[in-house]
Amino acid sequence: MEEFLNLVQHEIGVDESVAKMAVGHVLAFLQKECSEGALKEFFDKVPGAKALVEDVESEPATNGSVLGGLFSSGVMGLASKLNMLGLDMGQIQKLAHEIFKYAETILGKEKVEAIAGSIPGLSQFI
Repeated sequence: MEEFLNLVQHEIGVDESVAKMAVGHVLAFLQKECSEGALKEFFDKVPGAKALVEDVESEPATNGSVLGGLFSSGVMGLASKLNMLGLDMGQIQKLAHEIFKYAETILGKEKVEAIAGSIPGLSQFI
C-alpha cells in the first residue's frame, strides 16, 4: 500500500498525508456505497487499506464550506471531502483513475467495472 500511496502522491502532486487521506476517503466511500462484500477481496488482499478507512472515519467531521453541508452523501459528498483536502477536479479525476487502475491489478477489470457501474455518478470521475 505504501508504494501505491507514493504513486498517488506523485501523480496528483500532494504531500503524503493528503494522499493518505484522499485514498482513505475514496475507499471509505466505496465501502459504504458498494453492495456488501463487493470490496471484501480488495481489503483482504491489500494490507493497510482497512486502516486508511478507519483513519478517515475517525477524523472529526468538518463542515468547512456550505457545499460540504449540501452535498454530504454520494459522489458529490466524496468530491466535497476531497475538495476540503485541497484537491481540484483534475486531481480528483487522477486520484480516481489511479485507485481504479490499482484495484484492477488486485481484482481484475470485470469486478472493478461492476463496482464502478454500481455507483451512480462515479463514472464521471474515472
